[in-house]
Amino acid sequence: MSRTGEKIGWSAGWLGAFIWVAVQAGIFMFQGKTTEGLLGTLLVIVAVFGVLFFAPWRHPLTPYWRLMLMPYGVFLAAVVWAILSYGGMKEAGLEWWTLLWLLPMMIPLGSLSRRRWSDFDVGVTDNAD
Repeated sequence: MSRTGEKIGWSAGWLGAFIWVAVQAGIFMFQGKTTEGLLGTLLVIVAVFGVLFFAPWRHPLTPYWRLMLMPYGVFLAAVVWAILSYGGMKEAGLEWWTLLWLLPMMIPLGSLSRRRWSDFDVGVTDNAD
């Protein structure tokens, strides 16, 4: 069973979550903010690497929450990058409570908890537990 749809969902979902970083990095480059643009580009490269390297089909016995730590970490780093690139929270027009909008993004960490890619594969056993 190839589980192509699930592979597309993981890859396209995570990579899609970083489109805004690539666009913002391009805007910064166009504005002449080379450092901010290059840092954003680096974040996108790290994100692509993390999404592909930590894909669940590469680590079928690892719980999803562990595999998602890398993409989530890069995503949160991208939020910090964006805020700092605009000069901080006040200059970006944000208040501390605005960051609470990031909490719903964390729902998969709880809902997937200990599920693994191998949970529905026939013949795969986990001797690690």
